[in-house]
Amino acid sequence: MKEERVFSFAGMTSRIIIGEAAPSAGEIIRDAGGNVSGILAICDEHTLPLAKKITSERPASLCVLPPGEEAKTWESVERILKTARDSGLGRDSLFMGIGGGVVTDLAGFAASVYMRGTGLCFVSTTLLGMVDAAVGGKTGFDLFGAKNLTGTFYPASLVYMPVETLRTLPEREWKSGMAELVKTAVIAGAELFQILKSDRLDPDDGETLAACIARAVAVKGGIVEADPLELGTARALLNLGHTFGHALESSAGLGRISHGEAVAWGMVRACELGVKLGVTPPGRALDIRRLLESYDFELEAPHPFMGEDDCFIKAIEGDKKKKAGLPSFIVPGTEGARIVPAARINGTGGWTCVIKNIIDGAAL
Repeated sequence: MKEERVFSFAGMTSRIIIGEAAPSAGEIIRDAGGNVSGILAICDEHTLPLAKKITSERPASLCVLPPGEEAKTWESVERILKTARDSGLGRDSLFMGIGGGVVTDLAGFAASVYMRGTGLCFVSTTLLGMVDAAVGGKTGFDLFGAKNLTGTFYPASLVYMPVETLRTLPEREWKSGMAELVKTAVIAGAELFQILKSDRLDPDDGETLAACIARAVAVKGGIVEADPLELGTARALLNLGHTFGHALESSAGLGRISHGEAVAWGMVRACELGVKLGVTPPGRALDIRRLLESYDFELEAPHPFMGEDDCFIKAIEGDKKKKAGLPSFIVPGTEGARIVPAARINGTGGWTCVIKNIIDGAAL
């Protein structure tokens, strides 16, 4: 089992390799062209055994981070940079992020700023990482209580996706990735969505899983190639469910719920907004909700972990993707998704009142 995709993001080439097993450091060096003076393997406590296995036959420095969203901080970035400096690594070294989205986001940011940019590769070990976080070049960390407030665009030149790592994922991590896969299917059109509707994905079914991951990678890669720095509208569509979802994560307290759980809940809220605005057909909104329900996500409003409404709205107002001082919302259309600026959401009290009604589960 092996599938490859090659994309060009902002003039940088990213090669995606989907296979059964994780590569060795020797394989990675060969794929990188062989011109690497040193390696910094960045992992968390959960992926430390895999990092040691990958680097067992090749000398490498090692930076081990705490697991989870709580580690997505400037302190973790400092730890990576200090390890690189103390190891004497130069610009011709390779930062190797081994883990899920938190690890790859941090490793990518650190690589982008260390000596103004060093080599970067990922070994993505979660479903969420494979279908979303490891592809496209977004890096970053949480700051001042805001999700991904600080970051750069810096794609990894090599991204390995060993599906064997998915068989040992905790149920919560598996579900988190499924939310991003459903999001991609909604954006992509009918084919991938129908595949997900027809059969519940199983981490032990490597062939089917690899095929779905490859489809998701192709969708995201194509969108990012068209809009690598999110200057237009194409890449913004990948934020379906994220405006509501990121606000929920901030409102609840970062790390209290998983990113995928927040995105699933946010997609249902986006559907409700789309139905209200006449953009999302009610039947499509119901289809999306039923698919998410089949994976046992918490979808009701208000979410049991949600903080005060004003805190939620403040998080939306601080969203980094706002334009002209106002946020935008991504909602499903008849096919794909559409961007709806807050200024177009009319109602008594303006857009904030409409959104408060949606997140509270009030009648609209």
